[in-house]
Amino acid sequence: MVLGETAQQGLSTPPDASIKIVSFGFKYGTPREANFLFDVRFLPNPYFVPELKELDGTDPRIKEFVRDSSLARLFLASCKSFLDKVLPAYSASRDGGLTVCVGCTGGRHRSVVIAEILFEYLKESGNSVTLLHRDIQLG
Repeated sequence: MVLGETAQQGLSTPPDASIKIVSFGFKYGTPREANFLFDVRFLPNPYFVPELKELDGTDPRIKEFVRDSSLARLFLASCKSFLDKVLPAYSASRDGGLTVCVGCTGGRHRSVVIAEILFEYLKESGNSVTLLHRDIQLG
């Protein structure tokens, strides 16, 4: 199969390739290993909601807060479409792993939610995917 055909068909990455999804906080620095980096600081921030501030992005209340934003829905649809188109070609050209990083201010709320959604999406698409919340305990 020609590389261009793989990308056009939106197939999953080759079986020997793996994708790593990393959530992080910009205030702790950007991950050097990032091949793709998505900045989600434009999404509504649960940090400024008193009853949500101390929770993290793995909590269902934070997930709902972030996920239900119209901006988040728009971003996720665009991000999934982008990844569907570029991951097969990008992975095939790199002989292995690929790191997709998602950042917000502290790495505790928004980036965690979006990273988890992308992780599940890519996993359900048949990719070999791992997930790391680098700064969840720091933010």
